[in-house]
Amino acid sequence: MPKVAVVTTGGTIASRQDRHGVSRPVIAGPDLLGTAQTGTKLRVVDLMSKDSSSMTFADMDRVRDAVASELRDPGLDAVVVLHGTDTMEETAYLLDLHHADPRPVVFTGAQRTFDHPESDAPANLADAITAGADPALRGAGVLIAFGGALHPASGTRKTDTTSLDAFRSAQPDGGISPRSRDPLPWHPISGTRVDIVAAYPGADRVQIDACRAAGTRGLVLDGLGSGNANPAVVEAVRDCVSAGIPVVVTTRVPHGPISPSYGGGGGGHDLVSAGALFSTDLRAGQARILLAALLADPDLRDLDKEFDRRSRVDAAPRIS
Repeated sequence: MPKVAVVTTGGTIASRQDRHGVSRPVIAGPDLLGTAQTGTKLRVVDLMSKDSSSMTFADMDRVRDAVASELRDPGLDAVVVLHGTDTMEETAYLLDLHHADPRPVVFTGAQRTFDHPESDAPANLADAITAGADPALRGAGVLIAFGGALHPASGTRKTDTTSLDAFRSAQPDGGISPRSRDPLPWHPISGTRVDIVAAYPGADRVQIDACRAAGTRGLVLDGLGSGNANPAVVEAVRDCVSAGIPVVVTTRVPHGPISPSYGGGGGGHDLVSAGALFSTDLRAGQARILLAALLADPDLRDLDKEFDRRSRVDAAPRIS
């Protein structure tokens, strides 16, 4: 019988609605797993009980440490992490960056609370456990099982607030493939401040300057179109880079890669000329995690090169 550890962190999957219709994560792991009929030996680790919108870098570090601790058991086949959907893509991606074990780690959650009459929690939980116990997925890294689909953590993001299949991969036709990149050495990210700043019509440099004043070590610019802003933002980016603060450009557009192809004083070409990096496939949430992980590594020699390499999500054939 396969053996899977289940690490609980809270989220909608562990929530009930009170008489006012307010959802709170109050369900413990054993009660959640009572709904799972998978033919798998399960071990529950109740790590925390949080709404994932309240997750911090320190919390994400704790999740990573808990998973690493479970994987010290040589008889374990996989780890499943129950997590809120709001920030699942960030925590899953952090673990994927550092995952050095062939056994899969599978994240899942729910869009409907545990006590909802048509909750998606039981099906998602069963799918995640089944995926974790599947020997064909050894070497696939960290995955997200949701709404009947299985996604690689890298490049996957939540794209719908209510749909039961809420997550989409950067390469939707790529399937699940063996990991092709070496894991990063583990360093906690909880002491590394990285901020996200949005570009919008008429944006000035106020937000960027405020982040610098607050002690940010890196910035993610959530740009327009294929990675564009305006001349005022470009000048602020140039000042950041000159001060040793890396700036990564991504886009608010949901799908498609970005490239520094526009000039005009505020386009992507101008941002690169000012020293910015481009996050080819990762959107702001995961780009922030990658930048924080790289900044937290005291031995990293070439942040620009490493970020560019890891921000590209490669399509690959499905494991069958």
